[in-house]
Amino acid sequence: MPALHAFANPARFLKIARPLTPILWWAGVALIAIGCWAGLTQTPADYLQGETVRILYIHVPAAWLGMGGWSSIAIASIVFLVWRHPLAMIAARAIAAPGAIFAALCLVTGAIWGRPTWGTWWQWDGRLTSMLLLFFVYLGFIALAQADRERDGDGRIPALYGIAGTVLLPVIRYSVVWWNTLHQGPSIGLTGSSIDRSLLWPLPIMLAGFSFFFGAVVLMRMRTMLAREKAEARLRRRARA
Repeated sequence: MPALHAFANPARFLKIARPLTPILWWAGVALIAIGCWAGLTQTPADYLQGETVRILYIHVPAAWLGMGGWSSIAIASIVFLVWRHPLAMIAARAIAAPGAIFAALCLVTGAIWGRPTWGTWWQWDGRLTSMLLLFFVYLGFIALAQADRERDGDGRIPALYGIAGTVLLPVIRYSVVWWNTLHQGPSIGLTGSSIDRSLLWPLPIMLAGFSFFFGAVVLMRMRTMLAREKAEARLRRRARA
């Protein structure tokens, strides 16, 4: 725990975050560009879905980061409640907006993919509905965290909300197993994949690229929030002087 406490110091965090942000940013952009090139030009069309299968290179990373973003919020919330790390709630707030965007991107790309595959833009399917609920839970967290900050709250209510929202994650993950659902079953697992390797190989590149990009955006948002809080604290000190 001493190392974690040291990292939670804002000055030390900024010392690491400043050089790390552009590294993650450019690594993410480069990998996304390579993954898009590979997915669009170097893989064959699917024998059933044709060219529409290529949307998986956006849809799967978006779903991954939509769920992973909320997992990170929950971890940050636990750290905040248990150890009162000063950066934990800032991290949770910084993750919320990009996490919500990726959850929305997952829903939009899923609808685009579903139209030619299922014949409909939307179906109240277990996977789709639970992902939509996660998007609304993100919006709720953003509003709650902002309201807590404006009233100078201690952050406990948003942190508890961040932990409570994790109940949706196993529902999203196993919805295609628990219910007779329109959405296809798990395509990628620990024991293998139902997706042919000729289509699958660009996907890890896109997953890594979007993950690096997500990390860079979160670090930029955290740095902005810390700078804003520093400026506000300086103005309060001047007002009292």
